[in-house]
Amino acid sequence: MTDPEKLDLNLLRVFDAVARERHVTRAAQRLNLSQSAVSNALARLRVTLGDELFLRRPGGVEPTALALSLTGPVTEMLDRLRETLASHAPFDPATSDRVFTVAFSEYAEFTLAPRVLARMAQDAPGCLLAVRHADRTNAAELLERGEAQMAVAVLPEPPAIYTRVLLMQEEFLTLMRRDHPLAGGPLDMARLVSVPHLLHSPNGSRSGALDGPLRDAGHPRRLGAVVAHLCAVPEILQRTEMVMTLSARLARGLAEAHGLVTRESPVPIQHTRLSLIFHRRFEADAGHAWMRRLVMAVSREA
Repeated sequence: MTDPEKLDLNLLRVFDAVARERHVTRAAQRLNLSQSAVSNALARLRVTLGDELFLRRPGGVEPTALALSLTGPVTEMLDRLRETLASHAPFDPATSDRVFTVAFSEYAEFTLAPRVLARMAQDAPGCLLAVRHADRTNAAELLERGEAQMAVAVLPEPPAIYTRVLLMQEEFLTLMRRDHPLAGGPLDMARLVSVPHLLHSPNGSRSGALDGPLRDAGHPRRLGAVVAHLCAVPEILQRTEMVMTLSARLARGLAEAHGLVTRESPVPIQHTRLSLIFHRRFEADAGHAWMRRLVMAVSREA
């Protein structure tokens, strides 16, 4: 059995790069090393671990079973090490090249990401924002596994090891095509449920914020379709009798961009509120604190 204390950290960095890229030349470019230096490092690691690790194939390399089993732990260890070192280093957004991995719901990404990126282009041109999808079903797991440094979505109260910051509150509007039968005249619950509804649900749920209040009022709605991505919504509404009730900022943005119209919903819906959640280990991380302040600032602007 290989003694972990004998593993050279530089060799693990090479292993991680090759595992991510599945290509020796691209891994060398990622590490700013020569291809021969990467190949020599892999040869040393093969001897240490007693395994081929990566097998040549057309267009790159393929990891062995051992390499696959090591990829997750090595990547996590290196990421945690980078985070720890970064948290104790000064942060200057103007000169930093830090990668911020943030988990956004699709609504949060639509509403906040353009503003965040515009500010980063001015204040932190060398930094990168990498967005993962988050909702109430996977946000905690992304944070726990270190796959995101913070999550922004409509989320429940997290465990005590996380900090939660409430962001902007949101109301709802009903979206439809311009010549839709419900686009004119009084809109009450009976008229609202007379047509099929479109629901946006990345996690596949068939229940939205509208369903509970409508059932309680004796006017359950009929779903015409459930979609995982917002990009399909405008075309579906333009081509069908369906309407969609969703967050007001998102509804207005889609209406303006795609020639749709919005109506005030006749259903009293409890307003939702985005939350920013992050692990307390990032409290003292200067770069993370900068990104948190940026997200909170653009949320206030929005």
